[in-house]
Amino acid sequence: MEDITGKGSASGKHRMLLESRKSCKLHGVVDVLSFDENAVLLETVDGMLTIRGAELHVSRLSLEKGEVDVDGRVDSFAYTEKTSFAKKGEGLLTRLFG
Repeated sequence: MEDITGKGSASGKHRMLLESRKSCKLHGVVDVLSFDENAVLLETVDGMLTIRGAELHVSRLSLEKGEVDVDGRVDSFAYTEKTSFAKKGEGLLTRLFG
């Protein structure tokens, strides 16, 4: 089990708990921008987070509390700054899979 905790903004802390690459609990989530069985794109208090894997499923979502649970096989986590996703002329699919 891996626990990664980062310092968030005034709106809360970002925290991730991953168990056996199959169940991930996230705190400090501002918004879920997109998801499918291969990728979940989240806006967190610490930046944009892309979770890649297979058979991914958002099993619980509470944006009021800033919590999201993702189940499935997790292959990777990738963080980017919020501003890097707002590049002019760039579509969502390019940002996700580029």
